[in-house]
Amino acid sequence: MRYAKGHKDRTRGRIVESASLALREEGADGVSVAALMDLAGLTHGGFYAHFESREALVVEAIAMAMDQTMSRWLQVIETTPVPDRFDAIVDIYINAPHRDNRGLGCPLPALAADIARSSKTARRAFAQKLQEMIEIMGRQLPNLSAEDGRRIATAAIATMTGTIVLSRASGERELSDYILEAGRQALRLRTVARKTDVVKMNAGRRTARKDRA
Repeated sequence: MRYAKGHKDRTRGRIVESASLALREEGADGVSVAALMDLAGLTHGGFYAHFESREALVVEAIAMAMDQTMSRWLQVIETTPVPDRFDAIVDIYINAPHRDNRGLGCPLPALAADIARSSKTARRAFAQKLQEMIEIMGRQLPNLSAEDGRRIATAAIATMTGTIVLSRASGERELSDYILEAGRQALRLRTVARKTDVVKMNAGRRTARKDRA
């Protein structure tokens, strides 16, 4: 049977997209190849026409999930004033809908622990995408040096990920909501402190210029 041009690429994309959702729901080791193919509406036998191994699919599916998260961040950035962009990313990440929708959420809280136990290839691919996420957040701190922005962005992503993990694991809605609010508040306090430091630094520079004049 002959297929239209691009059929194989579209089929592969459907498999990766289905796997991306399922892995976030069930974990990196929680879904078999047969189940992943069934989710895509395909038979198990066709898997190796598209992927060398299950790991190859997992790596590609996680990369897709991380790209989707970054795409959401970039959409928010486009419609948010520059001074508010960092906090806007935090707000769309640490919230109840993200906590409750594991399959369509960021793969960091859903899969980071599984990736830590995976192969070097999987960890390397994960790290590359994580670096991209850090770079996006770091660029939303234009008043800081590149190194300071990167450090704060890394800490923020770690806090955001941990907040979602604990809020999902708590099992009690009141505690879960409290964890979400605590995580948001912690990052907001950092933002306030950071802005205060920038104001003081700029004021000091102006004073120094006046003294030299």
